[in-house]
Amino acid sequence: MTSATLRRPRGAQAGLTPRGVITRGTTGINRLRRSDRWLVNDALVRRTLGDSADPLVVDLGYGNRPHTTFELADRLLSVRRDRRVVGLEIDPERVVEGGNGVSFARGGFELSGLRPVFVRAFNVLRQYPEESVGPAWALMQAGLAPGGLILEGTCDELGRRCAWVLLDATRPLSLTLAWDPFDVETPSDIAERLPKALIHRNVPGEPIHALLAAVDRAWAIAAPHGSFGPRVRWRASLQLLRAQGVPVQPQRRRIRDNVLTVPWDLVAPAQSPR
Repeated sequence: MTSATLRRPRGAQAGLTPRGVITRGTTGINRLRRSDRWLVNDALVRRTLGDSADPLVVDLGYGNRPHTTFELADRLLSVRRDRRVVGLEIDPERVVEGGNGVSFARGGFELSGLRPVFVRAFNVLRQYPEESVGPAWALMQAGLAPGGLILEGTCDELGRRCAWVLLDATRPLSLTLAWDPFDVETPSDIAERLPKALIHRNVPGEPIHALLAAVDRAWAIAAPHGSFGPRVRWRASLQLLRAQGVPVQPQRRRIRDNVLTVPWDLVAPAQSPR
């Protein structure tokens, strides 16, 4: 079955010009597991999906293969059994046949006219210039259903190092860094995967640089806990950061990843992409 014969997802609008450019489209099985684990346990995301009359989720820019879209749909079952997931790709050759509550269509930052309550856009803006971030965010925000959220981020090829921004319809809310506890020497190693809005701002004088320096200091002070493993050492680092007044979001439970979530205002660039 060709992409031209696929049934258009409910709510998608014919004739809309996809907004964006075709990117490399690299993907891999289980690459986005860390962000998926975070979002299905985040209180705001769960409440947003749980309260929605139509739990429509868009996975924007899933790449050459739809593995991560199907994985997202499976993981969201723990939040809403009746979720609908639509994968959007700007390259028509990447649009595939759906199944198991997942459909696919051509689309870009305009979201193909859909009104999702949640959008995931991973490893898309990474390949754009920094000045494209604000307009891309604004386009996606304009397409959200009331109360909707966007998760926009970046990860490495194997999904061991990830970073993302959570936005609502008006502004960025938080930054999250997540990594394999055994894959980094210091937390600031994650800087190479910061979202496009921040990756060029990791220089002295910028808030993101100051945060990463503070996190590395806490990690160094917590070194005696290292004999119990990097997860224990990271939990001790988080306690130190909170004691120093860094507004770290508490974790709901112990998880396998090392995770840091802070308010966006703490790391926003002096000249924000919005």
